[in-house]
Amino acid sequence: MKLEEEIQQKKFKSETQKLAINLIYTTNWLSSQYSSFFKNSDITQQQYNVLRILRGQHPNPCSIKLIKERMLDRMSDASRIVDKLKAKNLLIRKECPMDRRSVDVVITDKGLDLLKTLDTIDEDYKEVFNSLTKEEMVMLNTLLDKLRD
Repeated sequence: MKLEEEIQQKKFKSETQKLAINLIYTTNWLSSQYSSFFKNSDITQQQYNVLRILRGQHPNPCSIKLIKERMLDRMSDASRIVDKLKAKNLLIRKECPMDRRSVDVVITDKGLDLLKTLDTIDEDYKEVFNSLTKEEMVMLNTLLDKLRD
């Protein structure tokens, strides 16, 4: 559906304004679609992102700083997310032996098992993009990368 119909606005001041609003609207729409995959699990999108980062580093430990750098939502509080995942026994948080001010974070077997059950999200999420061809996806990725440069 066209943006104008979705938000019931006939005109925009400029194509730039329309693009900005369209990107914000689409981001929120995608986030809502993605959130539906987590309804039956006990974790949030941000917690899922942290667990995937830790799985990618596994079996090596990961610092909070590295987690923050790799998170999709840079505004999230990585320390708070790590604490919540620790309380669920999905990761271990321990003092770094080299630097007592730093913390090492490692995903637990329980965290790895949870991710295995959630791995279907990537397949399910493909359905959100069914209306785009592979070429259109490549083009959109290229344009979004260009926008952020």
